[in-house]
Amino acid sequence: DVQLQASGGGLVQAGGSLRLSCAASGFPFDDYAIGWFRQAPGKEREGLSCISSSDGSTYYADSVKGRFTISWDNAKNTVYLQMNSLKPEDTAVYYCAASRHYYDDFAGVAGLYDYWGQGTQVTVSS
Repeated sequence: DVQLQASGGGLVQAGGSLRLSCAASGFPFDDYAIGWFRQAPGKEREGLSCISSSDGSTYYADSVKGRFTISWDNAKNTVYLQMNSLKPEDTAVYYCAASRHYYDDFAGVAGLYDYWGQGTQVTVSS
């Protein structure tokens, strides 16, 4: 079974950094994409970033471009989201998800993902 385990959330002051991890396992296919999403109370789920396992292509939402960096550790089959210059508006539950395909400019669309991990809370204090 496909499993995605997100971790690394916590409480940080504005301007600080956190690194989220998404450990992936059980994929019945070789190529897939891992994306990061977040959902704040009362708001829709927002696609933040995505990376393709086949060629390392990446996608970033405008809201995080230049502050967040996605990367893949093939040896550990883990995807990281390095979050710098955090703002109070980054407070949300963060989720990782997997898709059979990398959808390029549409990689932030939640409905295109087949598998979801549990969320990890990120709280940024002002």
